[in-house]
Amino acid sequence: MELFWQKGFDNTSLSELTACMGLNPPSLYASFKSKEGLFNEALARYEETEGKGIWEHLEEAATAREAVEQLLHASALNFSRQDKPKGCMIVLSAPQMCGSSSTICEELRLKRKRSMQLLHSRLERAKREGELPEQTDCAGLANLVLTFQHGMSIQARDGTSRQTLVKLAEQFISAWECLIHIR
Repeated sequence: MELFWQKGFDNTSLSELTACMGLNPPSLYASFKSKEGLFNEALARYEETEGKGIWEHLEEAATAREAVEQLLHASALNFSRQDKPKGCMIVLSAPQMCGSSSTICEELRLKRKRSMQLLHSRLERAKREGELPEQTDCAGLANLVLTFQHGMSIQARDGTSRQTLVKLAEQFISAWECLIHIR
């Protein structure tokens, strides 16, 4: 998982994978059928372990602002762990659709799209409940939040400190009142 997370799908070789796992190529193929199969297993493990804590509080947060604040704060912490690759595996593993596996690229795109739908739904709920102004562009706001979050992932990969990532999340939230009024 960490090898794919750090290097991405295309840049991780079968020889690196077999060496890391202590397997020979036939054993890897017998267990996972393909490099894509192994990547899918690694991605599932990432979501169950390292990716936890970012999206779980979206629905239970008292307000949409609190939900976004928790999302960005948890992202800052998760993306900057000292003992793990930096950034988000789902965002950074294969963002280019022209990679060697269109299936992997599509799977990651769908996971990112699902995150967008979750956030959009939470913002729409806030608008229905009167927390957000009627004119709030919930789709646009969800897109803005996730674009910011994905940028945090890239910043983390580039070596931005945890302290700076947390500060960036705080700065984003400090602009909340302006952001909810953008049409």
